[in-house]
Amino acid sequence: PAEPTLVLRLKFLNDTERLARVRPGDTVGALKRTYFPGQEQQVRLIYQGQLLRDDSQSLAGLHLGHLSVLHCHLSPPSVAPTAPGTPGPRSPAPAALGVGSLALPLFVLLLALLWYLQLQHRHVFTATATTCLAGLTLLVTFVAFAMYRR
Repeated sequence: PAEPTLVLRLKFLNDTERLARVRPGDTVGALKRTYFPGQEQQVRLIYQGQLLRDDSQSLAGLHLGHLSVLHCHLSPPSVAPTAPGTPGPRSPAPAALGVGSLALPLFVLLLALLWYLQLQHRHVFTATATTCLAGLTLLVTFVAFAMYRR
């Protein structure tokens, strides 16, 4: 006779759920391999407050019933440790204020100052200087939209 199937509710931290069809004879490891392929090491299954550590344990041994809830936690993949003295993979640097991140705001501030001076002291700015200022403003505007559009 065919072994009966159970339907388990896999509940994630963001309150989403997924249904899993399993056999009572299946193991915790088989459940992980079937429903989390390639992520078996990152997934943690919790049933009735207990972390299911033993991948060889059968689901029948856990006394799971139809529509029992298994809480799932997916952790990010871990980076393999490196030997001391060898440079490891570079982790992304935190977003620090550097010259690159300040360049565009500084250009905008400089343009605002130049426009203020142009409006307050028109006699100093020639028609060519005003045209160049307008062109530079247009260029910085396009660069700003291209950078912050992402």
